[in-house]
Amino acid sequence: MNPALRILCLCLAWLMVGLGVIGAFLPVLPTTPFLLLAAGLFARASPQLEQWLLNHRIFGASLRLWREKGAISRRAKTGAVSLMAASFGFFFFFAHPSLALTAIVAAAMALPALFILTRPVE
Repeated sequence: MNPALRILCLCLAWLMVGLGVIGAFLPVLPTTPFLLLAAGLFARASPQLEQWLLNHRIFGASLRLWREKGAISRRAKTGAVSLMAASFGFFFFFAHPSLALTAIVAAAMALPALFILTRPVE
């Protein structure tokens, strides 16, 4: 791999790890998609860092489960969909949005929820 491209992949991977870690604490920012991107970037630039991420005691299990089976744990599904529903509830009851905005936000939340719910469970 070109050294400049390798450095770019490493920088982007670490950025994704950072965003993933932040997402573990902020309910509006997802964790796993960023860590999946980081694992893919590390796979190209540093197999050792890829293995570190896949074997991480907190994040590794969900990354391996997704990579090996395309599955999401029941706990992660429940948490993700519950937080989406709660977020929509807060939005609807406290923002008093128009019908059009309500429909847009509902669709924007329903599509990822549908994706999550249709993945296999392990």
